[in-house]
Amino acid sequence: MESNLSTSFILVGLFGDTPNATLLYTMTFIVFLMALVGNALLILLIHSEPRLWTPMYYFISQLSLMDLMYISVTVPKMLVGQVTGDHIISSTGCGIQMFFYLTLAGAECFLLSAMAYDRYAAICRPLHYPLLMNHRVCRLMVSGCWFLGTLDGLLLTPITMSFSFCKSRKILSFFCEIPALLRLSCSDISLYKMLIYLCCILMLLVPTLVISSSYTLILLLIRRTSSAKGRRKALATCSSHMTVVLLFFGATVYTYMLPGSYHTVQQDMMVSAFYTILTPLLNPLIYSLRNKDITLTLRSLVQSRWCRRRVVRGNLRGSAWE
Repeated sequence: MESNLSTSFILVGLFGDTPNATLLYTMTFIVFLMALVGNALLILLIHSEPRLWTPMYYFISQLSLMDLMYISVTVPKMLVGQVTGDHIISSTGCGIQMFFYLTLAGAECFLLSAMAYDRYAAICRPLHYPLLMNHRVCRLMVSGCWFLGTLDGLLLTPITMSFSFCKSRKILSFFCEIPALLRLSCSDISLYKMLIYLCCILMLLVPTLVISSSYTLILLLIRRTSSAKGRRKALATCSSHMTVVLLFFGATVYTYMLPGSYHTVQQDMMVSAFYTILTPLLNPLIYSLRNKDITLTLRSLVQSRWCRRRVVRGNLRGSAWE
């Protein structure tokens, strides 16, 4: 048992032993369920409505899938540990959690850049759009995002888990993330920190260049557009995506690229909670509440289900009178 504990880690959780921990964890569980339902519902709506079988909504459904998996990698372990009192995670479990977290975070970075390029092609190259963004191209782009994310996980996870951790086995976070684990290492990690910094530059620089270039060209086109209706439509199409980009990239830059002097354990934990728990909740809300096609599809789905129930009840009443 002692040897098992010596190779395992202890997750302190998101709220630790604060007086209102039970209430806060209950709220976290509610947010977790809302994120699961919101992302699953968005995927269902997009795949059930032929009008939404377009590249833009295909990318949104993939983003919802990533968010659904993203929050499922970290939150359930934390909530189960709070209920059972067992906050121990094995070294293998920690590595698996880190791999999926890095894979999904990396894949989402590149997916957001693919979505920006899709908006550029739709607004600035409308005549060539069916050729630039056909089904084959979309699938290749999404497959590339998943591949690059997996490459990130395969590169960083084994190196991180190969270090010796002798300072403590208590991870000051609610899941196994690299910055929290590196605080426990007694190895020389200076070169590895440089590697992480370079990886973050590459992982963020390429998507940032694609996103900024796409939206610069879109804004230049909007400025030349004389139609006020066309301007509003183009801005409405892009504003949701830009909101998601700023939320996700801002938190990532803070966690992995700012010097350690700008970080405290509490701040790091709150930022981690923001992009692992709140962002998966906010993304479906941003894309559904601000998207007319999604809201219309949801309304028609609810109305059709309600009409079916009324028909079934009417048939049951009729058979009862017979």
